[in-house]
Amino acid sequence: MTWGYGSYDKTGVTAATMQGAYAASLEGGVNLFDTAESYGGGLFGGWGASERFLGACMLESRPLAGGPQPVVVSKYIPLPWRLFEPHSMMAALRASVARLQVEALDCYLVHSPVATFNSIRTLANSLATAVESGLTKAVGVSNYSEAQLRETHRVLAERGIPLAVNQVEFSLCHALPERSGLLDACQELGVGLMAYSPLAMGRLTGKYSAANTPKGARRFGNYSFDRIQPIVDRLELLGREHGGKTPSQVALNWLICKGGIPIPGAKNAAQATANAGALGWRLTEGEVGELDELAIEGTLKLGQNG
Repeated sequence: MTWGYGSYDKTGVTAATMQGAYAASLEGGVNLFDTAESYGGGLFGGWGASERFLGACMLESRPLAGGPQPVVVSKYIPLPWRLFEPHSMMAALRASVARLQVEALDCYLVHSPVATFNSIRTLANSLATAVESGLTKAVGVSNYSEAQLRETHRVLAERGIPLAVNQVEFSLCHALPERSGLLDACQELGVGLMAYSPLAMGRLTGKYSAANTPKGARRFGNYSFDRIQPIVDRLELLGREHGGKTPSQVALNWLICKGGIPIPGAKNAAQATANAGALGWRLTEGEVGELDELAIEGTLKLGQNG
């Protein structure tokens, strides 16, 4: 909920708006909340801010009895100075659990393997230790390549623990996970593919154009509107054909039809309610194919191996 807070999105996000987004998400049937120790302030300030905000939201707005319970995902960055595993990961996990004010996370991910001196096997064994500690119910990875995914899956299997998810950038402005074979590999192994930046940091919402580009450092899906506008135009057309769905809702539904788990941001109740409008219906196979033809493949960026 607070990825852009304190970075590219410096306005319109408050504790009150985030509380509204949280409550509206649950009301709309959306109960997956993704955060990370670095969100809401970055590596050099505000560490843990997003986790604290989410923890406060969960205390303030209790889910209704029988309603969807929050599923909380957070992430660990294996920075170069975090050399000693599993000690480093476990210390970070305990801090995340404390900030979120929960007994255990639902899923704990390695945020990216790019900056670490440790091996993929070492990180995988640390994830297994995390599950065995009882501080997380499941584990996953983020920004992993197919080869790294397969190695992690194999090492965890040796410890009797499944790999739950690989969280990667995936959208109509970054279709690389499907075209590279990573999506197929996830489905083969029974690993969920969680799609971050599913709306290309707002570029697929219909809010922006060549004359009104997004402000701030929004590096995901950052292509010229000469390439993006045809996608948005088709999203608008398909939305009308599905009873007035928005471009955002159609873009998210495309990911759902692909077997992905989109995790769009929401900084207020209205955005959270709009996100929930991607659920409960499906594009046809032909409509998915139309969008496939328009999708931009994209390239890997700093911090991404997959």
